[in-house]
Amino acid sequence: QVQLVESGGGLVQAGGSLRLSCAASGRTDGPVSMGWFRQIPGKERESVARISWLKGTTSYADSVKGRFTISRDNAKNTMKLQMNSLKPEDTAVYYCEARYDPYSSSSSSAYAFWGQGTQVSVSS
Repeated sequence: QVQLVESGGGLVQAGGSLRLSCAASGRTDGPVSMGWFRQIPGKERESVARISWLKGTTSYADSVKGRFTISRDNAKNTMKLQMNSLKPEDTAVYYCEARYDPYSSSSSSAYAFWGQGTQVSVSS
């Protein structure tokens, strides 16, 4: 089991920045790939950015490329999402997710563990 706790959400004006953090605990040894997903009411959870255990390969949704940066520190069992040039359409609850696999996935259903979520609100 992996326990995940997100932090860093909040309210920011358009064009501003936020940095989300995810702290992982439990069975974090071995191949654990992680990702950030977001969800707004009435819509499916969508992939924002993900990072594979193998080689630390990253992948981003087209809507956030060039604005968001995902990173992880395996020694500290943490993952971060630096979000710059935020837009009102980035408003959502952001979730940290993890799975026992050397490769990440863009599908939320492929992840076995997730946190409680953190709200990001961007005003225009």
